[in-house]
This record gives sequence, structure tokens and C-alpha cells, in this order.
Amino acid sequence: MLTNIQKGLIALGINVVILAVCFKLIDIVDKKITNKIRSQESNSPLLRFLPILMKLLKVVLVFIAVTGILQSQGYSVSSIIAGFGIGGLAVGMAAKETIANVFGSISILSDRVYKIGDYVKVNNIEGYVEDINIRSTKIRDLDNFLITVPNNVAANAVITNVSKAKKRLLRVSFGVTYSTSNEKIKQAHEILKRIGTEHKDIHNDFTIAVHDMGESSINIRFMGYIKSGSYFKFLTVRGEFLELVIKAFREAEIDFAFPSRSVYIESAKNEN
Repeated sequence: MLTNIQKGLIALGINVVILAVCFKLIDIVDKKITNKIRSQESNSPLLRFLPILMKLLKVVLVFIAVTGILQSQGYSVSSIIAGFGIGGLAVGMAAKETIANVFGSISILSDRVYKIGDYVKVNNIEGYVEDINIRSTKIRDLDNFLITVPNNVAANAVITNVSKAKKRLLRVSFGVTYSTSNEKIKQAHEILKRIGTEHKDIHNDFTIAVHDMGESSINIRFMGYIKSGSYFKFLTVRGEFLELVIKAFREAEIDFAFPSRSVYIESAKNEN
């Protein structure tokens, strides 16, 4: 008949074998997931998180195995778990923000909200993502300032990923003087249509129309889309478009309006 010590050694051996098999399976899964992520994105932040998650999973398995062995030897597992629970509660209260940031990181990465190099808007922050770590996301804004955003804040914020835009709206108004003839207004429409059609970076499904009557100008609006989501590409194409329109309007002698005010003085002749 086996003694308690022998039973304990047998249970320990079985658990060690089971743990070894489980660890091997975790390593295989880890390797497959890592290779898949690396094939899609070589510098994905998920590659930093996977080793941590796999280690946590192994720690959980070891904890389960140890409690199983202790229970087989007659120890009260419930009191052990209660002890861990009290200690875990204290640690959890102290590290609440850190834990929230870790789960925020997992949420951001699993949903693929943004990646390193993307141009994003997070609340009132706008710029390029430089780094995503366990605690925070680092964004380089247009003033070249490096801004650190806690991941639990980013995970609960309204995020606009500008880099994922397939096209950007180009909306420009051109104000011509009120003295511009109907023929010149029509010619202005034709100039805008020609430039929009000929520009290789502007989609052809644009609209041109007299938008409104300003205080000192008749405003003609061009509204279309640029064939890129890049902000710098947008600025380049917009600048090229404006330069071409200005040149064509001047050659056609279509006058741009400028803020002005006309004052009419009514005089009355007193009749005696």
C-alpha cells in the first residue's frame, strides 16, 4: 500500500509531465502566432505583448498544479486561495491604473485601432504614432512635441485614424467680384472643371457650383476628393490646385474679390 509521501511523489510526477506538455503546446502556439504577426507587420507591438501573456499563462498553470498537489496532501486549498485573494486585492488596488493600461493596450492592438506610423486624432491630440507599449501610446504632434497617452485613456477615447482614409476631401471656395459677368462666371466653372479633370491626384467625381453670395464676393466652390489619405499629400495637391486656379483666373482676367465696402450717400436738394 502506497504511503502519503509516495502518493505525493506520483502526483508531483504526473503534474510535472502535464505541465511540460502544456508548456510545449504554449510555445508552439506562441511561435505560430508570432510568425503570423511578423509576416503581416514586422514591427507590430503585439510581438512585445505575446511573451508576457504566455508567461502569465504558464504561471497560472503552475499555480493550478501546485494547488492540486497541496489539496491531494490534505491541505486546505480554499484558505490558500483566500490568502492569495487578500494579497491580490491589495496589489490590484495599488496597480489599478497599470492593469487598466495593460487591458487598454490589448484592446487597441486586438482591434487594430492604429499602429506605429499612423496619423491619428485622439481627443484633442493629433499626430503620428511613434510607439505603443504596455502602459501608453506615444504620439508626435505637428509641433514635433512627443505626447504620451495612457492606453486606458486611448481605449476609451474617440479615435480618428487619418492614415486609414482612402481619400481626403478637397473643398475650396473662390470669391470673384460682383462685377464679374455671367460669361466670366461660366468660364470660371470651366477652368475649375478642366483643372480638376486633368489633375492626376484628384478624383473626377467632383462638384462645382456658386456656393453663396458673400459680403464682397460671389463664391464659387469646388468640392472633390484627393486620391490619398496622407495629410502631407493633401497639402501638396491642394497647393498645386490653388496655384493652377490662380494662374488660370488671372490669364482669363477673372478678378478675385477682396474685403471691401461701398458707401452710398444720398443727397437731397432742398426746394424753396
